[in-house]
Amino acid sequence: MTDQVAFFNPLEDKTIGKLPDPCVLVIFGVTGDLAAKRLLPALYNLAREGQLPSHFACVGFARREKTNEQFRKEMLDDVSTYSRTQPIKEEVWSVFNEQLFYNRSEFDNDEGYKALKELLKNLDLEFGTKGNRIYYLSTPPSQFPLIIKKLHQHNLIYDEHTYPNKFSRIVIEKPFGHDLSSALALESTLELYLHEDQMYRIDHYLGKETVQNLLVFRFANAICEPLWNNKYIDHVQITVSEEDGIGTRGKLYEEAGTLRDIVQNHMMQLVSLIAMEPPVSLNANSIRDEKVKILNSIRPMTEDQIKRYAVRGQYGPGFIKGEPVRGYTQEDNVSSTSYIDTYVGLELFIDTWRWTGVPFFLRTGKRLPKRATEIAILFKELPEILFSSIIPHQNNTLVIRIQPDEGISLKFNSKIPGSSTLVHPVKMDFRYSTHFGTTPPEAYERLLCDCMLGDQTLFARKDEVLASWKIIQPILECWQTTHPSTFPNYAAGTWGPAAADHMIQQEGRFWRQI
Repeated sequence: MTDQVAFFNPLEDKTIGKLPDPCVLVIFGVTGDLAAKRLLPALYNLAREGQLPSHFACVGFARREKTNEQFRKEMLDDVSTYSRTQPIKEEVWSVFNEQLFYNRSEFDNDEGYKALKELLKNLDLEFGTKGNRIYYLSTPPSQFPLIIKKLHQHNLIYDEHTYPNKFSRIVIEKPFGHDLSSALALESTLELYLHEDQMYRIDHYLGKETVQNLLVFRFANAICEPLWNNKYIDHVQITVSEEDGIGTRGKLYEEAGTLRDIVQNHMMQLVSLIAMEPPVSLNANSIRDEKVKILNSIRPMTEDQIKRYAVRGQYGPGFIKGEPVRGYTQEDNVSSTSYIDTYVGLELFIDTWRWTGVPFFLRTGKRLPKRATEIAILFKELPEILFSSIIPHQNNTLVIRIQPDEGISLKFNSKIPGSSTLVHPVKMDFRYSTHFGTTPPEAYERLLCDCMLGDQTLFARKDEVLASWKIIQPILECWQTTHPSTFPNYAAGTWGPAAADHMIQQEGRFWRQI
């Protein structure tokens, strides 16, 4: 009798999850790329999997003139192009289609907010959404204060303590400020109109399945937690590499750069989840409390230390998959003398009992050889007593792959079959899609669902945002006052500047081959 493999499908287990309360989701800037490529496909897939509220509607708010019918047709085209599940199920779309509405207005136009208020009132009656509101600000950050102020002026957001039977929540996308002072100013403005429990600062990395699994992997497995410290771990490498250049984002990237765009948010979140202590419970604030403690424990760098432990780079012309590509300063809307970073390498230290002496190496960049995000835990080498002459000098390595091919692998040493005692590193590999027989949900599916449920666990809290900026601010200030003389300093299609290799090699380590 042969064994049969039964794939676990969580969607078939009706005991998992909780259906969100009725609500209306209003997407400001609905005609932009984020709504087309991420938000509407995520909502459709939630509807397809029965995870939308039973009473739900979605309103697009944007400047362009169009009817409900035009909006629905455009959204069908976008979902048909970008949804992770294909083909589109007609029976699902026919219902979802009738829940989509459009409100045309400039963001500063009071008449547009009056029309929105009337539309929402009618949707409450038609769909039974009970006055519950989620406002998703898929707009440039400069518009956040204006939109929130207008929503407040027209009584479209309200204190849940005053109105305990309904809620209003705001979702904003990164960046949460341009530096520490602007982040503080943004938070001060938001606090005029909102409580912290109404604010959902979204970082899509936290919605990725493997990132969510970090807590389970660390704290639900007895083989992991005893080794998760400076006694056994030599160092940690976190890599976020992208093949793409900046595309059409030249104007935006000239104001941001990779340190702001990736390190301050995505990578600091990954560091805090890998390094945090066990929370006292799984509620949102307990988890975020521990993350903030880690961010506050990262050792600040002096200007001399920044020169040693922080590397910046900018890509020049090169080749991606054999095709020639332009350098950064040849991209559209980019200055030919730009000093903006498209690569960042950092060495960080966390001054806690668990992590003292364990360096965390971070690297991220545009136009690198492949798209990949991973966290690698490299364990210490054993004393060279047994097998010293036949073991390759490779650390046991635990790799958590966030994208693509989400999963976890472990590299360890094994004897090669035969009469000799030769040793060779081998790898055990777990992949979500293979084991569970289903494609993991997109990050925005989980995050939108959590927002509807009122679960802030996977959203950044104010003190997380400010703690991250405090880490990054000295580096920003140093780089703003000293311009590099070697830009561009790596060719597109390579793994970054030579200075990043030198940074890690001066500590006796090497970047992992991905």
